[in-house]
Amino acid sequence: MSKKIKYLIIHCTATNKGVDIQPEKVKQWHTAAPPKGRGWSRVGYSDLILLDGTRHKFVEHNNDLFIDNSEITWGVASINSIARHVCYVGGVDPKTKKGLNTLTDEQDWVLQDIIVEVLNYAPDVLIAGHNQFDNKACPSFWVPEYLRLNGCPERNIYTADPFKWAKRGMNRG
Repeated sequence: MSKKIKYLIIHCTATNKGVDIQPEKVKQWHTAAPPKGRGWSRVGYSDLILLDGTRHKFVEHNNDLFIDNSEITWGVASINSIARHVCYVGGVDPKTKKGLNTLTDEQDWVLQDIIVEVLNYAPDVLIAGHNQFDNKACPSFWVPEYLRLNGCPERNIYTADPFKWAKRGMNRG
């Protein structure tokens, strides 16, 4: 049964800055049997943004207000049936091994395009980072700040910060 989309969640692959990760690798991480993968029945993201800004669609969306069963991905436990998940390659400082916003300009443009695309068909969607639902650095930047800097309407910015990631100061690398 379809449920109305509530969230657009932004993720990173949690890989070193500049390391080229391809869609097949992400799919393996998620769907291969352990120990090579998580053994999930589907990938965690609908879209993957490669270093050069190429957008890979793991899951086709029909761009309506509902997440159909075929559109569900495993990005954040307990909200997958009401969320769309988009991921960029990167997110880790290779020197410190800590979270770092490593979005290339090309990735940033595509991420903004996806945000606009989703807002066009789901004008009430809340946009958030994975780190607003789980105590992880992912997507390695504070999404509410990113959205404000890029002119996103305030009503679409999810502001919960249960793990205090806004204060941890993840900068762009």
